[in-house]
Amino acid sequence: MFIEEDLNQLIEILPNFLKLSLKNNSNRFNLIEIVMDLGRRPEGRFLNGSEYLSQRIISSQDLDFCTKKLKNFSNDNRSGIEKTLHRVSCIRNRKGNIIGLSCRVGRALFGTISIVRDLLESSESILILGKPGVGKTTTIREVARVLSDELEKRVVIVDTSNEIGGNSDIPHSGIGKARRMQVSKSELQHNVMVEAVENHTPEVIIVDEIGSELEVLAARTIAERGVQLIGTVHGNCLENLIKNPILTDIVGGITNVTLSDEEAKRRKTQKNILERKASPAFQIAIEINQKTKWFIHENISQSVDFLLQKQNPFLQSRILEGNNKVFIYYELFQANNTKKSSLQISEKNNILEVDNEFITYSKKIQKKIHIYPYLVSINKVQQVSKSFCFNAFFTKNIYKATAILALKSYVIENKKLLEIAKIRRIPIYTIKKNTETEIAKIIHQIMK
Repeated sequence: MFIEEDLNQLIEILPNFLKLSLKNNSNRFNLIEIVMDLGRRPEGRFLNGSEYLSQRIISSQDLDFCTKKLKNFSNDNRSGIEKTLHRVSCIRNRKGNIIGLSCRVGRALFGTISIVRDLLESSESILILGKPGVGKTTTIREVARVLSDELEKRVVIVDTSNEIGGNSDIPHSGIGKARRMQVSKSELQHNVMVEAVENHTPEVIIVDEIGSELEVLAARTIAERGVQLIGTVHGNCLENLIKNPILTDIVGGITNVTLSDEEAKRRKTQKNILERKASPAFQIAIEINQKTKWFIHENISQSVDFLLQKQNPFLQSRILEGNNKVFIYYELFQANNTKKSSLQISEKNNILEVDNEFITYSKKIQKKIHIYPYLVSINKVQQVSKSFCFNAFFTKNIYKATAILALKSYVIENKKLLEIAKIRRIPIYTIKKNTETEIAKIIHQIMK
């Protein structure tokens, strides 16, 4: 995408004095939003701060000049520019007259979701949280392109405000081959979400800004039909959703439970406690509060349960550096919350840090180890192995395996697998959960 050409199309709808000001501004490619309020100076909001674009006061004629170059505003007071991703929102007075405009720059950025590429391949439903303007819409636009073009899935976007696919009937190329369903009125978004499942056989549905009880109910309906759902909500963290009475059902909802004296004593809690009443509509939550540092809840159910017990949940943070290397950090909290350990996975200097102990790996070619995976996530094993410069080879033939990597709860029940491993003297490495932390520790054992 040529950002300058798209930016020029936004600049063209502005009054002449603002056009000249922006075209001569060397920082214009970091522009996020232009704010024009009646009786005030126009303001430009950039990545590194805000500044006034002119000393001239905005008049009603200036606002009329802009609005005449746009399509009619929808019932949510939003409009757009044809064949671009820019959005223009208006502020009205009591009489319905426009007295302010917010012109937000829309950009299709490629490569922004490399930080969570493995999560997309897991086919689990993902909820993206973040405050307005942090980049949630840009993220799911890139998610739509990767899922439809690179992973070749049938993707349908429910685009209520036309921010994801642009304001034209022909969607913007930034969404790839994904199909886009427009919504006539914002209050009908939940109907279109269900219609997308019923009429267009999608494998993935993408929804921006889930914000009402009906939309939460539609999200739960989609999840129960086996369709991967990618959605965004406003909120800094998962705890905000638990406290939000409208959105709480999206993470399973909350119910008040009265325990018996014995149970309360066993749990070491009060008799009246809060518990999750149902399964969440999403399995994974991503908190975006910074452009290059994201926090991830790999298991929303578990995180919500911990938060309701006033304990810190298992949290993963990922940092994307300028060289496109992803650093993954973990924080592990045991049930009694007395021990806190951390794990860092990084390609930089080939260092693994576990409980403040550093282990360095060389990049020498290692002996091939053929792993027979049994109900473990191969994608996660490959990602962790790559971070440690460890060549993991997988085989579907157990007789060719030199090691078995399995989920502990299932391998115990498989007597045939245990018998073969015993006869052929194949070591079995087990993990309790399919998390990078568990896998990293096992890879460490295999390498030794």
